[in-house]
Amino acid sequence: MDSKTVNYGEERFLEIAKEVLGYLESIGYKKKKLNFIPISGWHGDNMVEKSENMGWYKGKTLYQALDKLKPPKRPMEKPLRLPL
Repeated sequence: MDSKTVNYGEERFLEIAKEVLGYLESIGYKKKKLNFIPISGWHGDNMVEKSENMGWYKGKTLYQALDKLKPPKRPMEKPLRLPL
């Protein structure tokens, strides 16, 4: 999002999200379970705290979204199998 060609723009974010969503749906992911969060890994925007550079984004930060993830259910009733 911090690239000079993108400049924290909502239009470019939506364009990329739409393209990635199409690919993820084609390989079996459910649209309802996907969240797209505009971040800047270089400057840390929207990773832990909301960014002033992306005032148009009203969703969760990356940290908040990761904190809401639920761990997968483990098959505890099945026997333990270890590779040799």
